[in-house]
Amino acid sequence: MGNRVTLAREDFEWVYTDQPHADRRKEILAKYPEIKSLMGPDPRLKWIVCTMVAVQFLAFYLVKDLPWKWVMFWTYVFGSCINHSMTLAIHEISHNTAFGNNRAKWNRWFAIFANLPIGLPYSASFKRYHLDHHRYLGGDGVDVDIPTDFEGWFFCTRLRKLFWIMFQPLFYAIRPLCINPKPISQLELINVAIQLSFNALLYWTCGAKPLVYMMMGSMLGMGLHPISGHFIAEHYMFLKGHETYSYYGSLNLLTFNVGYHNEHHDFPSVPGCRLPMVKKIAAEYYRDLPCYTSWVKVLYDFIMDDELSPYSRVKRRLTGDVKQE
Repeated sequence: MGNRVTLAREDFEWVYTDQPHADRRKEILAKYPEIKSLMGPDPRLKWIVCTMVAVQFLAFYLVKDLPWKWVMFWTYVFGSCINHSMTLAIHEISHNTAFGNNRAKWNRWFAIFANLPIGLPYSASFKRYHLDHHRYLGGDGVDVDIPTDFEGWFFCTRLRKLFWIMFQPLFYAIRPLCINPKPISQLELINVAIQLSFNALLYWTCGAKPLVYMMMGSMLGMGLHPISGHFIAEHYMFLKGHETYSYYGSLNLLTFNVGYHNEHHDFPSVPGCRLPMVKKIAAEYYRDLPCYTSWVKVLYDFIMDDELSPYSRVKRRLTGDVKQE
């Protein structure tokens, strides 16, 4: 299970080994080649996403005449859950699990469609950076899932960590510009143009309340919210020697099994709906790895444990050719 970190961190956990997932993938596939049959698109994903988009469109209509107090209530209770779930649908689509690798462009356009009820145009940029996160987990200057030195240095007290979690969407948006800025692609510009046009159309047809419901739902859902515990749970080093953690709780039902995170990094081509099968087939590789059953407890422990901070991440310097998306 590893040893609990005992000293307050003043830097990241620098390691000089490769990430564990590639070697474990090779070992598991050599022993259980049938896992290859789990790779490929999830035929249900596109219909689930279309249903979720339709539900949010209906919600836009239903909240437009509500009093503001009820708009904010439903924004946090319902809208934030759906919008966070939509971001994880886009995560699934970024691995081409909607239409398969042979129709990569279909996946990218479908991600832009899934982006509509979120309000913030990010699907095209997310794919570019997320694939780097898989290839170069913890890579210095490449993996933008790693906080900046400023985040690690400043957000080190309980109150500051609470603020940091509340405004996680802002830090995730700014961090790529500080760590690994990339030239803006044509698809990113299209993503922005379509999203801003949709936002303007929503305001013109339904007024300000649906727009607030949409935008605040995304901010609240990815901030201080039970589902957002996965941001911390996935890679923050609660136990020394472990850089990826899985979560096996009920919120996987809303998050496309993103909690099966060791399994996901081992087999990113396996869609979320089949990750429990990976765990079942190769049970001996996962049963002794540290895991979580509550994302709420993860958030609480991260804030209250003075030994944990944004510095609690494994980081490595990359050598050789680095080929980014």
